[in-house]
Amino acid sequence: MKRRNVYIGMALIAITTAAVFTFLFLNQTKAVDTGLLKVLDPNGAPSYSMSLTGDFNKPFEKPMDVTANGSFTYVSDTNNKRVVAFDAGGNLLFAFGEEGTGKGQFKFPYGIATDNQGRVFVADLYNGNISIFNEKGKFIDYFAKKTFTEKNISSPAALRIIDKKVYMTDIKTNKAYVLDMNGKLLLEVGKPGTKEGEFNAPNGITTDGEGNIYVVDTGNQRVQIFDKDGKFVKIINGSTNGQGESIFVNPRGIGVDSRGIMYVVSNLTHFVYGFDKDGKKVFEMGGMGENNGQFSLPNGLFIDKNDNVFITDTLNIRIQVFN
Repeated sequence: MKRRNVYIGMALIAITTAAVFTFLFLNQTKAVDTGLLKVLDPNGAPSYSMSLTGDFNKPFEKPMDVTANGSFTYVSDTNNKRVVAFDAGGNLLFAFGEEGTGKGQFKFPYGIATDNQGRVFVADLYNGNISIFNEKGKFIDYFAKKTFTEKNISSPAALRIIDKKVYMTDIKTNKAYVLDMNGKLLLEVGKPGTKEGEFNAPNGITTDGEGNIYVVDTGNQRVQIFDKDGKFVKIINGSTNGQGESIFVNPRGIGVDSRGIMYVVSNLTHFVYGFDKDGKKVFEMGGMGENNGQFSLPNGLFIDKNDNVFITDTLNIRIQVFN
């Protein structure tokens, strides 16, 4: 009798185990079908991870752009005329900059990027320059002063450093520029207008793994893509072939992750959209609100080498991180 009870108990355990694994398998399959398991969804949206907030004694006031290099995350705290630095864990470390027109001072710090030496480059939209600082915020020099003068660049906006090249947009000239790390002009893209290859107040800029250049053409409510030589490729605005009505309203930040998914911030709709390599919308994230994963006038977007996505949530005075 005892042996029979043991066998019955073992059978019940086996049946229960099988039932549990069947339940988990079916629910996992269902999760894949609904896109909940990002690791198995090649076009899935990232998930909320954490938020970065400023000092309680001096909170963010219009954080506009963000960059990260593995050691530090830097935020252009625009209306406070400074840059705020966090460590990789999201802890507030220090800030640098003050209002003014001199060295290490800002009037409207906006685009921000770091190079492989840890230096921090900050585009000042109103002072019309790009300042270079060391990783702790000590002013070093101005970037590309000769090129700025020769090309009448006076309103630098977005700024990214990729593969030892500086990519930037200028709102007044309505152009995008590519420079080497010494400030020499390598490529000039666009001109004022509404046609293909023309810009109206260009903003965000980035590249993909093939060297194609992505420019957010804010005033024309679209993203334009150019090859590495500056030749126009296509328009993306959420419509078929980029020829219909745009889903963007005041688009700003942009980034491309390791999958080739392009992220675009639509500032006035409070959404971030994802597009595949063919320009098809594959997800949207956000919506207006104060909860985690929601936005109020998002602006800057940066994707690091580990596909962590940093988004400046301007009116919610925070930076949200997704992965």
